[in-house]
Amino acid sequence: MAKGGRLGLGYFTIKRVRKVLVRLRLLALRRIWGMDIDPTVELSMSASFDRVYPRGIHVGPFTYLAFESKILTHDMTRGLYLDTRIGANCFIGGRSLILPGITIGDGCIVAAGAVVTRDVPPGCIVAGNPARVVREGIEVVRYGRLAHADENERRILAAWAEDEANRA
Repeated sequence: MAKGGRLGLGYFTIKRVRKVLVRLRLLALRRIWGMDIDPTVELSMSASFDRVYPRGIHVGPFTYLAFESKILTHDMTRGLYLDTRIGANCFIGGRSLILPGITIGDGCIVAAGAVVTRDVPPGCIVAGNPARVVREGIEVVRYGRLAHADENERRILAAWAEDEANRA
């Protein structure tokens, strides 16, 4: 951040360039590799997809794939080539691993570092190695963001703004 907490022009240029690069990467994954990835998906540049059986990757709308998450579709030791599905409005945490043939239901959150070895029912949070359901019946909005997160953020920002006003 620049002096005084202001963001410079360079910050916005970098964000625009990154957005274009991510869109180009998504286009290549969909058109060249033949993966079934919804155009609304957001992903980190370091998220990786199995290219041995790329047509087996299916990612639903408004899903977010965080840094270094990996989605597999083949198991070389057993000679399997399986479809791996991630539902709509999911969040796949950083450095998580989704094994071949797994289906993650709509509105799920996969914690950072989780290794998903079994199907995940809709509306769950899974964590651990192997991943286990830690909470069920969650409500999420786009990109796997918890429904009450916006209200929490507004409350925190209002308190921060009030604190800043009191300092001035």
